[in-house]
Amino acid sequence: MTLEDDDICDNHNYKMHPVASALEKVLLAAQIQDSLTVGVYESAKLMDRDPDSVVLCLLAADPEDGQDVALNIHFTLIQAFCCDNDINIVRVSGLQRLSEILQPVTQPHSEPLDLHCILVSNPHNNPWKCSGLDEVFNYCAECRSRNQWIPFMSLMER
Repeated sequence: MTLEDDDICDNHNYKMHPVASALEKVLLAAQIQDSLTVGVYESAKLMDRDPDSVVLCLLAADPEDGQDVALNIHFTLIQAFCCDNDINIVRVSGLQRLSEILQPVTQPHSEPLDLHCILVSNPHNNPWKCSGLDEVFNYCAECRSRNQWIPFMSLMER
């Protein structure tokens, strides 16, 4: 499976803006709740340690990342793990927008984050609720009902 696979739900015009907006709300809420794991390796560690707490996996890549073999291998393994553990997956483009959402304003010169894999977790002992999460889950279910197993959305720069 590569970044260009046909099974990705690539409906740029179908409900993208509301779902992308909901996804941004989810990311901000999860960041406040300290429920985000950012980075391929950090995500792999969390999925190994506590896969039941992970509720959403974002795999982010821009078109220029399409030929990155190592990234494609990581994505394939993460996707397989998420499918085996019933974790919703969304493919996202717009790394610049993700960076704007997740990079703390107070630390503009900090080291850039590895935004290729982002996990949203919801701990069993301290669950949090976000209406945007339900909207993203509904979008994932809708794509799966059309046999488009990995939804795709583009985050637009503002």
